Amino acid sequence: MGDVVNLRRARKAKVRTDAQTQAAANRAAFGRTKAEKQADAAEAERREQALDGAKREG
Repeated sequence: MGDVVNLRRARKAKVRTDAQTQAAANRAAFGRTKAEKQADAAEAERREQALDGAKREG
């Protein structure tokens, strides 16, 4: 037979882990310096330019 589970505690534990996951994603997205953001933007622009330069006419 299965273990007895307190649903209130399980629900709160799930909310807590979801919040930690979201916090980690926010730290990765917004916790960067201005120089890092500019470097990423420059890299994205370079990749876009390279892709546009490789397009065939027609």
